[in-house]
Amino acid sequence: MARSLVVPAPSKHSSLFPNFPTDSHFIQSRTLPFAALRNSSNCYTRCSLTSLHRRLAPVAALESDVPHPLHQGSANVKRSKTFEQWDSWTAKFSGAANIPFLLLQMPQIILNAQNLMAGNKTALLAVPWLGMLTGLLGNLSLLSYFVKKKETEVIVVQTLGVISIFIVITQLAMAEAMPLPHFVATSVVVAIGLVFNFFNYLGKLDPGIWRFWEDFITVGGLSALPQVMWSTFVPYLPSSILPGAIAFVVAIAAVIMARTGSLSEKGVKFVGGLSGWTATLLFMWMPVSQMWTNFLNPENIKGLSAFSMLLAMIGNGLMIPRAIFIRDLMWFTGSAWATLFYGYGNIVCMYCLKTISREFFLAATAGLVSWIGMTLWRDSAVYGYSSPLTSLKELAFGST
Repeated sequence: MARSLVVPAPSKHSSLFPNFPTDSHFIQSRTLPFAALRNSSNCYTRCSLTSLHRRLAPVAALESDVPHPLHQGSANVKRSKTFEQWDSWTAKFSGAANIPFLLLQMPQIILNAQNLMAGNKTALLAVPWLGMLTGLLGNLSLLSYFVKKKETEVIVVQTLGVISIFIVITQLAMAEAMPLPHFVATSVVVAIGLVFNFFNYLGKLDPGIWRFWEDFITVGGLSALPQVMWSTFVPYLPSSILPGAIAFVVAIAAVIMARTGSLSEKGVKFVGGLSGWTATLLFMWMPVSQMWTNFLNPENIKGLSAFSMLLAMIGNGLMIPRAIFIRDLMWFTGSAWATLFYGYGNIVCMYCLKTISREFFLAATAGLVSWIGMTLWRDSAVYGYSSPLTSLKELAFGST
């Protein structure tokens, strides 16, 4: 997941996470940044045994932000030099994801700045501010998720993602493409979110304030997800705010029940993990939106940048080893989905429509298969398993 990477704006099919470009901007040879999910890289290289035991506990399903004890089967392996070396390398891989993500972020910001300086405010109307706003919420949610896990490098990546989206939103406000009241409210939320996350990372934020912030992003994420999914298929579906409104009521009720003790311990954990998962699902919806756009308008794929798709595949692929290594199912799900269905999926579409060469396609395929194979082999080796399927089983279901 990490910078970290994606949600279509209503009827625009735009990407919201800053590490990914929007399809509409691709058609105009533009790139929008994707963080999280794109989000999202993870680089935390401390090697103390206490730190390793805290950070490498397998986490599964909706409990991805809940600490789990290390499984006993590989306790001795975790003290080995090889294990600590792979810990360090996976962290470096995630940190390296900053490079392709930054290459995706900068062109749109520079282009917007050039249009603003030239007085061409109309050009910025092509950037959907509502889509960017939803993406900002997704990145703030993922930032809070990784702050709880104390994953330092991915926190930096997600923070840069939030800042890059906010820069674009600021440019839209300057071009009067975004209403001023909405921009002011967004600025307040971003400022508060960054401050809360910073102080919580340092352990200096009151737990009650942090719980309030978590409730806020949970309600926001749950409200946005069904609305964005519904809006993707407009006008084939009637335009409506009903999905978002229903989800908002359900989210408010769930949060109130969790905070008033009306839910079981398992239910409270479920609600606690929703903000991270809804942000990941928003991020995962981007490939669906892109494929849907390709299906409706096959000619539009000619406007996609093969280099941008390759960067998206590489950036998210670099985070897969770390997600598997620390057994973070949520992070792995988002990163793997973006790697396979967004980056590589669009490369496959471009090859089928003959907009890229066979050599480019084969090189991308060979690189991806080799990377995933190496990741699974190495992870199983450092954990002392004979089959890479064991690592995937632990990732999905936790230790046994």
